[in-house]
Amino acid sequence: MIIIEPHIHMFSRTTEDYQAMYEQGIRVAVEPSFWLGSTRRYAGTFWDYFQLILEFERQRAERFGIDHYANIAVNPKEAENVALAMETIDGMDPYWNHERCLAVGEIGYNLITPNEEKVFQRQLEIAKERNMLIMIHTPHDTPTVSKKKGTERTIDLLNELNYDHDRIIIDHNTEATMDLSRKADVWAGMTVYPYSKLNPERAIDILKKWGIEKTMVNSSADWGVSDPTTLPKIAGHMMNNGFGMKQIERLLFDNPMNFYKQSGKFNPRLDLPFVPPSTYQR
Repeated sequence: MIIIEPHIHMFSRTTEDYQAMYEQGIRVAVEPSFWLGSTRRYAGTFWDYFQLILEFERQRAERFGIDHYANIAVNPKEAENVALAMETIDGMDPYWNHERCLAVGEIGYNLITPNEEKVFQRQLEIAKERNMLIMIHTPHDTPTVSKKKGTERTIDLLNELNYDHDRIIIDHNTEATMDLSRKADVWAGMTVYPYSKLNPERAIDILKKWGIEKTMVNSSADWGVSDPTTLPKIAGHMMNNGFGMKQIERLLFDNPMNFYKQSGKFNPRLDLPFVPPSTYQR
């Protein structure tokens, strides 16, 4: 079975991860922009990062038979410095125009602050002006932050924006938010990631309740405790829980294909050859 990984941060993964992904059927990876673990101080450091995930990371993935794309945005974890975020956004046209950029993302809320909302709203408006797909991050549940509250406010902004909800995915849904995403009729993403998001059993329960229509599952694997081969494992869990092969293929291949094809740039090569690591030259 061929799998499309719709949300993964390969910048922070190893070549061994790429090899394991290929061996388990993943042939396409989409990498949204994210926080690198320390606060960036200059717009140029954002732009260099965007260039890296649009070009070098594509080359690295191709060696392992994986076609790599990216989504470009100022991530909500870096939105608190509004002046820097706006300066960065002012220079992002070349990266949004890039042939490998599929969407504005991931954008949204982290701590649900007024500054985050300013940066979020501006990028929503730009996405609508440019007729681009939108990937939205929902915050983690913490003692001071509510994922449900962040999702409710996100949907309020989307309703104000009056943009085609078929071109939007709200990601990182859990039991607390799946009903909100379904009622909003956007695409609904779920992340299987130890500790801070869903485990496979919870994800399967949500799929049983809400179905696979307009739904995507991802690993969001990054430098944290995460697994870039989550999706092949989810396929096994689904099969063990009564889902048929056509349902599994629809969730893990057809749905991300249909969402990202709306960008007009997504035409992934599924037959890229795997190049033996012993032949590499830097």
